[in-house]
Amino acid sequence: MSNHPLLYNIRAAFKENLIPAIFLQFLALFVCISYFYWPAAKPVFLFFAALKETYGAVYAILSTSLFGGAIPFAYLWLSKKIQHNLPGQFVFYLLMWAMMGAFVDALYNFQAQLFGSDASLATIVKKVLFDQCLFTALFSCPLLTVMYLWKDQGFSWQRTKTHLTKELFTLKIPTVILTNWVIWFPAVSVVYAMPTPLQIPLFNLVLCFFVLLLSMLSKRSADTTADGKLAPV
Repeated sequence: MSNHPLLYNIRAAFKENLIPAIFLQFLALFVCISYFYWPAAKPVFLFFAALKETYGAVYAILSTSLFGGAIPFAYLWLSKKIQHNLPGQFVFYLLMWAMMGAFVDALYNFQAQLFGSDASLATIVKKVLFDQCLFTALFSCPLLTVMYLWKDQGFSWQRTKTHLTKELFTLKIPTVILTNWVIWFPAVSVVYAMPTPLQIPLFNLVLCFFVLLLSMLSKRSADTTADGKLAPV
C-alpha cells in the first residue's frame, strides 16, 4: 500500500514543497490575525479592499494573473525549469491564471450571496466545503491538470489527446485534488474568515505556491522520449 503510485506522487510533491507550504499557511494566518488585531495594518487592508471594490473582477483577473502566472513563471524561468518556448509559456501562465482569477472571484461573490458575508464558523464551513468539494474537485483541478498537460505537450492537442487515459483520471487528477485539499482546506478557511473584498488578495498570496506545486506534479508524469529520458520542459 505504501508503494501505491498515488501515495508516492503525493509524498514526492510534499517532500519538495513542505517548507514553502507551511510558510504560506502561516503567512495566510498572520495576514488574517493582522487584519483583526493589528490596528497599524488597517490602512494596508483598506487600500487593497478599496482596489477590489473599485475594480471588481478586473482586479481579480489582473492580480491572479500576476501571482498565479507572472511570478511563478519568473521563478521557474530563473531556476531553469522552463527552457523552451518561453513566450508561449509566459502567455499561457498569464492567460490561464487570469481566467482562474475570474472564476474564483465569481465563486467568492456567489458564495457571499448564497451563504452570507459574515465570518461565523457555520458560514466558513459551508463556503470551504462548497469550494473544495464542488468547485475545486469537480472543476478547477481537472481543468488545470488538463491545461498543464496541454502545455507540457508543446500546446499540441493531438499529443495531449494521447494522454487522456485511465491513468490521468485515476492517478494524476486525484493526486492534484488530494494535494490541493491538504494545502487549500486550511488556506481557504482563513480566506473565508476575511471580508469579501480581501478574500482575493489573500487567495493570491497562497496561490503562488500552489502553481509551483501543480507545475511539478504536471511534469512528474511527463511524456518520455524513445531513449527513455523525460521530454523537454
